[in-house]
Amino acid sequence: MTALLEHPGYEEERLRRAAEKLPCRELQAGMLLSLMGQPQQYSYPSIFIYGHRASGKSHVMQVLLKELELPHATVSCVECVSVALLFEQVLLSFFGCDVASLLPRSPSLSDFVRIYRQQCSQTPAKQTRYIVMEKAELLRDTDANLLPALLRLQELVEDNVTVFLLSEIVWDKFRPNTGCFEPLLLHFPDYSKGELQQILSQDRHPSYSAEFYSSYINILLGVFYSVCRDLRELRHLAALNFSKFCEPLAEGKVKETDTHKLWRNIEPHLKKAMQTVYLREVSSLQWEQMQQMEEKESGALRGLSAHTHVELPYYSKFLLIAAYLASYNPARTDKRFFLKHHGKIRKTNFLKKNEKTSNHLLGPKPFPLDRLLAIFYSVVDSRVAPTASIFSQISSLVTLQLLTQVSHDDQLDAPKYKCAVSMDFICAISRTVSFDIVKYLYDFL
Repeated sequence: MTALLEHPGYEEERLRRAAEKLPCRELQAGMLLSLMGQPQQYSYPSIFIYGHRASGKSHVMQVLLKELELPHATVSCVECVSVALLFEQVLLSFFGCDVASLLPRSPSLSDFVRIYRQQCSQTPAKQTRYIVMEKAELLRDTDANLLPALLRLQELVEDNVTVFLLSEIVWDKFRPNTGCFEPLLLHFPDYSKGELQQILSQDRHPSYSAEFYSSYINILLGVFYSVCRDLRELRHLAALNFSKFCEPLAEGKVKETDTHKLWRNIEPHLKKAMQTVYLREVSSLQWEQMQQMEEKESGALRGLSAHTHVELPYYSKFLLIAAYLASYNPARTDKRFFLKHHGKIRKTNFLKKNEKTSNHLLGPKPFPLDRLLAIFYSVVDSRVAPTASIFSQISSLVTLQLLTQVSHDDQLDAPKYKCAVSMDFICAISRTVSFDIVKYLYDFL
């Protein structure tokens, strides 16, 4: 394993420690070391590393740079929302805060190159400096000259510096139309099933043997590998469901070697967890509490799947409640439900011949945006200003398919929506904000 990380420019002990932290990625780490060369040598100006999410790109880079103690700057293109923050992060990592403060308020690429070159002339690099750009695909949305400049930064600043671009997409989607310097390409393939088994088995619980935890990971991968190969998601699922797997063992019903009985106990639990793969609708604590409630109440929550416990922002829950009320209540009943001084109005006064059928049997009806907001501001406890955040949360509910937009996109003045959730779903959402929705439904008067 360590032989793949042998390099004449680095100490064997450091390479051994790095290899221990890079299971199933020794080959890619060895290729990176070959491209980087010895610390004093000039490296290639830019290297493009691509692969799917959770394939070890960032981890391999950070382990090599830290274990080998190489000068580096790690820049997240998600956090650096402007080029000013990007330039500041690089100068801060290499030259300190005093140099980073020399940047003007709105620095240009020329300002960054000028300050970098001045510092290089005063303190030339003894080793190759490395700049790691994570989520590099976001660089395509910045200034047109930034990406070409980073690819040949070594030439611009006349310094021994190499830029690593880490991305989940291929280089063909990066290349500008005007052409640019071509980086070296290095692909990180997905982990195979055996590699995932080896990596996840290292997270074993100290109270149980390595063989027992390895058998649990084997069962987990047998269920989820066909639909999910994301290491982070599988690690989350492994931690989430391990306590349920150990229940028969903790109660003394089975032994560690009785894999068949352990599998029969965990199988329905894993099938239910399969509904929330990638969604992260519930946290680990909420998942455990939900299972305990289902066991204690013995079906009190029947009909409610894990999707009923979607985690939404506070005001999004009230927006969804308001949408449900607008879909299933006649518009003229809003005064009766949401005005304090509406007078005594009986349900018989509302009834018409064609309204003897329950609105829930007829299905949701479309409603305009202004009615939704009017009900929302009536049911929410605190006073909320009509900010852009509220309107963006309505768009998010449409994206999540909890609301359906029934008007055309070109109708910007009065969009119409329908609520697309069930009665059980909205009751579960209402309980989380202590709102009794049944009192506000016309069908239940």
